[in-house]
Amino acid sequence: MEKRPLGQTGISVSVLGMGGLFVSQVGGKGREQAQEAIHRCLELGVNYIDTAPSYADSEEVLGLALEGVSQPYVISTKLGGRPEPFDPKNKDLLRRSIDNSLKLLKKDVIDILMVHEPDRPGQYDWWDNYDNYHGPVSEILDELKSEGIIRFTGLGGTSAYQLPPIISTGNYDVVLTAFNYSLLWREAEFEVLPAAKRQKVGIVVGSPLQQGALARRYKEVETGARWLSSPRRQQFQALYKFLDEIEISLPELALRWVISNPDISTTLMGARSIEEVEKNVAAVNSGPLTGDMMNQLREIANMVPFRPFEEPFSLPFGRDYAGPWHAR
Repeated sequence: MEKRPLGQTGISVSVLGMGGLFVSQVGGKGREQAQEAIHRCLELGVNYIDTAPSYADSEEVLGLALEGVSQPYVISTKLGGRPEPFDPKNKDLLRRSIDNSLKLLKKDVIDILMVHEPDRPGQYDWWDNYDNYHGPVSEILDELKSEGIIRFTGLGGTSAYQLPPIISTGNYDVVLTAFNYSLLWREAEFEVLPAAKRQKVGIVVGSPLQQGALARRYKEVETGARWLSSPRRQQFQALYKFLDEIEISLPELALRWVISNPDISTTLMGARSIEEVEKNVAAVNSGPLTGDMMNQLREIANMVPFRPFEEPFSLPFGRDYAGPWHAR
C-alpha cells in the first residue's frame, strides 16, 4: 500500500488508516471479529490506527488486539471525555486520561496525542486564552512530549472555520479533520487544508464516507424525504448517474477521491470486519481517480457547495427523523 509522509514528523503512513470507533462496541460485531479486522489491516499494509477515550471501549479492544504484534504501526489517541465528569482545564485529570490510555493500549509511548474537539468550546472548553489558544492542555502536551511519553501532538476537530486558527498557532504536528472533506462535503478546502499546508502538518481525514451517506445508494434519493432538500437530492441523483457511467461503487469512489489529493497523509476507514477491510484496501490500491473524473465530481460537488440550512449533520438515510431541534 502507498505510504505518505505525515507532515514533518518523519513518519510514513499508509494512505488508508483504521478508525477505531467501529472496532469498539459501537460497531456491534464483538471483540473477536474486531480483532480479526485489526490484524487483517496490518497484514494488508495499513499502519495508522486512530482511537480516542470517547470511542467506547476502542482503546481496550486495540490494546488486546495489538499486544505482541511485532509489525510497526502508528497509533493516535486523544484527550477529551475521560475521566468523567471531565474537566478540560484540570491537569491532574488530563494526566489520568493519558495514563489510562497507556494502560488500555498496553503501550509505554503514544505516537500521536491529539486534543479532541479543540474547536467546540460548547463540548470541551480547552482554552484559557482564545487569542493564542493556550490552556492547561498545552502545558500537559509539552510536558508529555519532553518526558518521552508522547512523540507528537495533534488536533482532532470537526469544524470548518474554528479549527484553522488553532492549526495556525504552529503548536501541533498533525491535524485530523472529520465530516468536512469528502465527495460532496468539501468545506475543509477553504481554510482547514490551507492552514495545515502552511504549517506543514500531517493531514488525516476522518469519515471519508460521510457518516455512511457515501457508503451505499439510498432509496430516499429517488423517493424523496422530508429532511432531504431539493438541491441535495438532485446532487445525489447526479452522483448516482455518474456511478452508473464509470461502473465504480460509491464507497470506492469516495475513498479514491480523498487519496487523489496528495496533501492528504491518510484517510480513516470505519471497517468493522475482515470483509470491509479488504474492500476498502482494494479500493485505495486502485489508486487516485483520473483528472477527468475529478473534474466531473467537482461539478457535482458545486451543485451544493455548502450545507443547506437545517440539513441534518448526519444524513438520516434509512432512519426515522423527526425534524430539526428548536431554534436558539
